[in-house]
Amino acid sequence: MILVFITFIYLIGYLTSINELYFLSGAVLMFGGLILYWAFYKKSGMILCPAALFSVAWICGQGISCLKLSKLQVPWENKTWICFYVISIFFFASYELFDALLRKRCPLFIRKSMDKKNNLDSLQLTYRVKAVKQVMYITAAISVTAFVIEACLLGYIPLFTVDTPHAYSYFHISGVHYFTVSCVLLPSLAVIYINELYQFNKHELSGKYLYIEVLKTGKAAVFMFLLGLVLPILLVSRFQMLFGIILAAFTFLLIRGGKFSDFINKRTLPLIISGFAFIVLIYVFITIERAHSVEYLNGIFEMKNSNMPIWITQPYIYIANNFDNFNCLVRDLPEYAKGLRMLFPFFALTGLKFVFPELTAFPLYVTKTELTTVTLFYDAYYDFGIIGCALFATLLGIVLSILAFLIKQVYLEDMDINPILYLIAAQLLFYCMFAFFTTWYSNPTTWFYLIFSLMICLYTSFYMKMKSR
Repeated sequence: MILVFITFIYLIGYLTSINELYFLSGAVLMFGGLILYWAFYKKSGMILCPAALFSVAWICGQGISCLKLSKLQVPWENKTWICFYVISIFFFASYELFDALLRKRCPLFIRKSMDKKNNLDSLQLTYRVKAVKQVMYITAAISVTAFVIEACLLGYIPLFTVDTPHAYSYFHISGVHYFTVSCVLLPSLAVIYINELYQFNKHELSGKYLYIEVLKTGKAAVFMFLLGLVLPILLVSRFQMLFGIILAAFTFLLIRGGKFSDFINKRTLPLIISGFAFIVLIYVFITIERAHSVEYLNGIFEMKNSNMPIWITQPYIYIANNFDNFNCLVRDLPEYAKGLRMLFPFFALTGLKFVFPELTAFPLYVTKTELTTVTLFYDAYYDFGIIGCALFATLLGIVLSILAFLIKQVYLEDMDINPILYLIAAQLLFYCMFAFFTTWYSNPTTWFYLIFSLMICLYTSFYMKMKSR
């Protein structure tokens, strides 16, 4: 049924687009993406259902792009429409197939392989708190040290430069910068630490006394959370700042589970609005500090309506133009890269890109040189065309279906897991939600975050196991 619905909205979106009914084309795809989100949300009972997030990012994102509000945008190639449709069909087909398979075959295995949280004694909970605190401090020390090294060697801090729009781009020492930007993991680690303190204290305290004790003993987490925001501000990196905040929010939602009604109510709504306003203020501040004036940005975006406010045009372009960059690739690519594009993280993290620079010397096909963000499937097409898109979408659907199943099992069965696994899951969900933005899995920083998170996860498991003996 879902595949039929996807076929229907793409057919309507395509027919209306080729007849230059752009608003209708965009509206159909956006509405279809929202319907799919709601369907998967109701089916899974999870706010962060991977398929639901992908529906919004991928299909609604295409709908936004179909509005054609910028002069940079042109009608998509027929092959582009086929690629987008194939990606959606193969992703959702593999996701649904493996979801059904996992629900039928695996629950008993998972229930037997994990203990319930209620079985943890106070001593084990103490070790969990100490382990998370240690990895939080380790991450902070590594990030701050790397930042100081870069600042000393480069001789400046991006925030304190004047009239330098690309200060952050130049603030980069190969190998070191990966550790500097690991600061984005700190807000999530702070959330995990607070939760561990809550679990430790709830057996002895309740009500306001519980929250007072958690806040009293969780001062380090507050400091680490703020440090995870301060470093991106010093780097004048809007993306790193937003990444850290959204990752922390996802981590919290994964820990708590539940539905919209569990989080959005009369008590939490003012806090949510205040938090959103705070993020917007920081975003605007960093934009100003990057010397990106409204005139400069509007000159790049080339909106058809020159009077459209920047708070609409900037998010619009950051979503819409990525699909048009994919269209440029489809239209202009002379030959496929045969896997070299998606192997870039291996070349970068091993240093082979410096030994064999020709391995990564591929042009970027975009509408404008300043607008370099692309979709999640850009490199899949660059390597193998439509077949590459279909294969990558299938693999992604399988992986995210497994992730969704594990999340639901942990939530429903109240299972005890290594707390750092929440951070790893939050990253995978983030990349799913921002599938419209860039080729996450061809980005070495993505793999650095995942490998770093896995390492501190293993350390946490090792520490708790050794202390429990």
